[in-house]
Amino acid sequence: MVYGAIDLHMRYSQIRIVDEMGGVVRDQRVATSRERLVQAFEGWGPMRILVETGTESEWVAQTLEAAGHAVIVADPNYAPMYGERQRRVKTDRRDVAALAEANRRGWYRAAHRPAAAQRTTRQVLRARRQIVQMRSGAVALIRALVKQEGYRLPRCGAERVPARLARLELPTALGAALGPLVRMIETATTEIATLDEQLQRRAAADPVVQRLQTIPGVGLVVALTFRAQIDDVRRFRHAGQVSAAIGLVPREDSSAERRQRGHITKVGPRELRSLLVQAAWACWRSKQSATLRAWVEQLAARRGRRIAVVALARRLSRVLYALWRDGTTFEAKTLAAA
Repeated sequence: MVYGAIDLHMRYSQIRIVDEMGGVVRDQRVATSRERLVQAFEGWGPMRILVETGTESEWVAQTLEAAGHAVIVADPNYAPMYGERQRRVKTDRRDVAALAEANRRGWYRAAHRPAAAQRTTRQVLRARRQIVQMRSGAVALIRALVKQEGYRLPRCGAERVPARLARLELPTALGAALGPLVRMIETATTEIATLDEQLQRRAAADPVVQRLQTIPGVGLVVALTFRAQIDDVRRFRHAGQVSAAIGLVPREDSSAERRQRGHITKVGPRELRSLLVQAAWACWRSKQSATLRAWVEQLAARRGRRIAVVALARRLSRVLYALWRDGTTFEAKTLAAA
């Protein structure tokens, strides 16, 4: 049996094939394209190929799997995978040699590969997030330009800015300068509404997302993002692992009797972490969950509001996991605990 490895890069990648004894069968640099990668591993029959997880690892894995190979997308944070690599001299050939040896010996930890449906949901959510950010930037610029001329734009939602702006008697030159920004906001609002309808249909067809939305403060985007990022609840043994994967657990540097904990680690998906903090603020203001509200207010009195809201976000991540794992709703969970 032979084993393959790829040190993947955007334009060119280093590939290596070794036999059962570790002898090098092929070691070359190829263009990072579907055709060249398939050709690079032809002629030796089906093999196991190791590639580090990254932006382009999924399409590479799917391409080689379609060609009959078994592909392992490996976690690059697994130190034993680089047991024989000299870190002080780093080259693509040394990297791929370490990956090939790790593949041959089984020194790797497979990374989770999300299902196709959740990858699509992630793409839609990322597109929506980008459009929302563009619209927010246009609104901020409009407010700044109007303010420079001595006018004030009343506070309102981004989608209402064009209508509010039309009520102001602005100079002709200023109105002309703001015209492209107004049209951009109108177009962005239409596109966001279209994407929201698509996300609503996805949520309506997914019982998990519907259950997650029963938690106060957790809306459509938060529930869908949590669903898409976690993908398979069974890969976590307990709720604490979910909080750690999202980066909501404190850093810790402890030894013997000394225990030192710091700010949260902030590893994992930043967008989901940010959304959970926003959901925590909404949950705090909600009157639908007296238990969570009382808990976070007691914590805020001792540690401050900023620490309390992050702690609530961490707790929400664990509640979301529990509802998904148990197939229940927030109300049922509350009644069971009562």
